[in-house]
Amino acid sequence: MNGIVIVDKPQGWTSQDVTARLRRVYATRRIGHGGTLDPMATGVLPVFVGRATRGVEFFEHAEKTYDTVLLLGRTTDTQDVTGTVLAEKAVHLSPADIDRVLPRFRGDILQVPPMYSALKVNGKKLYELARKGQEVERQPRPITVFELTNLGFDGTRLSLRVKCSKGTYIRTLCQDIGEALGCGGCMEALRRVRAGEYGIEDAVPLEQLLESETPERYLRGLDTMFAHCPAVTLTANQEKRCRNGNPFTVRQPLPEGLYRVYGLEGEFLCLSRLEGGVMTSLKNFFGA
Repeated sequence: MNGIVIVDKPQGWTSQDVTARLRRVYATRRIGHGGTLDPMATGVLPVFVGRATRGVEFFEHAEKTYDTVLLLGRTTDTQDVTGTVLAEKAVHLSPADIDRVLPRFRGDILQVPPMYSALKVNGKKLYELARKGQEVERQPRPITVFELTNLGFDGTRLSLRVKCSKGTYIRTLCQDIGEALGCGGCMEALRRVRAGEYGIEDAVPLEQLLESETPERYLRGLDTMFAHCPAVTLTANQEKRCRNGNPFTVRQPLPEGLYRVYGLEGEFLCLSRLEGGVMTSLKNFFGA
């Protein structure tokens, strides 16, 4: 079986836990996920099955959208409510205070990765060092927050929707916003509501998937992850050149850019780039 299944990951499961169970469900070792979710997080987790695993490298760069709850007045070592409390402070904020601070965290910003993360320094994962009580210097990394929306504020809890680039740590964003507000803060809840082309409305609850007698019906074609790219169907000669790994000429007046490429019988063949009237495959998805 080949395709992408969009899982609504439950709280308490790691992303690796999910893929391990789905290996048995789909009876294949060729399986991977598109973007790790922490155990406390829920929501959209695309899982790539069989030949579709070739698309994981492209999905890693997809924009993602989260709904999160920032608990103000509490700072922890993990930057979320699962960690050890480092400080607590009374919260005296108005909606105007929130509106004044949030614009600082929109657009292109620098973010220091948290110690409790899988990033490596000198071959060691940061969370392994953190669990030993060690802290090392981390260099700020550029990220982009495309959207940061206030969904509600009750005096201590700030609900936010965040649309961001690859590499953004929502826990760190929450802590940094709390610090900017002068009271500190940590992430209380996190739900991924969109990843690339897939929204929470596309996701299947993991329990439903595990109990299904026909799990294959939840598999989507790999081409769905490139739905933002226009499609082109090849002639017989073009398809032959494509399958042989050769560039081919496109005579119809198409704009330059990325294309989903299909064979005469409708098979999704590859993701290609059209430039100067010549189409070149970036990644082939046909074959075993």
